[in-house]
Amino acid sequence: MENPELVLLLSCPDRRGIVADVSRFLFERNCNILDSQQFGDREQGLFFLRKHFISEAGLDKSQLEREFMPVAEKFAMRPFFFDARVKTRAVIMVSKFGHALVDLLYRSRIGALCIEVPLIVSNHRDFEDVAKAHGVPFIHLPVKPDNKQAAEEELSRLLAEHQIELIVLARYMQILSDEFCRPRLGQIINIHHSFLPSFKGANPYTQAHARGVRLIGATAHYVTGDLDEGPIIEQAVERVNHALDPDDYVGVGRDIENTVLARAVKWHCEHRILLNGRRTVIFP
Repeated sequence: MENPELVLLLSCPDRRGIVADVSRFLFERNCNILDSQQFGDREQGLFFLRKHFISEAGLDKSQLEREFMPVAEKFAMRPFFFDARVKTRAVIMVSKFGHALVDLLYRSRIGALCIEVPLIVSNHRDFEDVAKAHGVPFIHLPVKPDNKQAAEEELSRLLAEHQIELIVLARYMQILSDEFCRPRLGQIINIHHSFLPSFKGANPYTQAHARGVRLIGATAHYVTGDLDEGPIIEQAVERVNHALDPDDYVGVGRDIENTVLARAVKWHCEHRILLNGRRTVIFP
């Protein structure tokens, strides 16, 4: 008999007995817990929990979801069960900078990321050859001021057709509308340099070089209708010095963006992240 490997993520108001009841529920159904993390946010009065386990009785995700309902109702929980063996179906969106796209495809190919990429979407054709080389369908979806709504409607259709669970903006340089983002909170990850709000617009690395910036960073976050204001998932920085020129700054920034975005996607697809208002709770 197959023993499914599953993850339970949940959040709820904090009170005594949550861990005991969840553990008892899993024990009574012959589930062997592999690892468990929890966090109580005293300021908000909220509790967050992740349990990774094997169902030695062969119960699948849907069965456990049904049987867990009384526990969830008792504690006003928002529970999510995931099959840890199933890859997350992710669309990668890109514009004219392809380093993050190529990095994600490589990590997916070698099994470093638990994602399946059914298609790549871009508002330019620059990386159509990259998609072809990886055997991934490429969708050219131009976006202009007069067709933005139509483009988002077509994107929504593609997401539904390909059963997409995660949207990764790998240096996709178009702003998604609030109407598109709001129902997909926690399902869109973006990456950008961390010079904001100091160096906006074109050539931020040139601006940073001109000001003698000594730290270059990148931020990965969930996307909301507020530009670059979504809950942060991961950040990193690297030191630079006076001997580097603007192109060197760009190279350092590119490497950081690759690493930070890959971490964010990995943690999301391993079901380690819970939203906590404008912040995130990320279990190691």
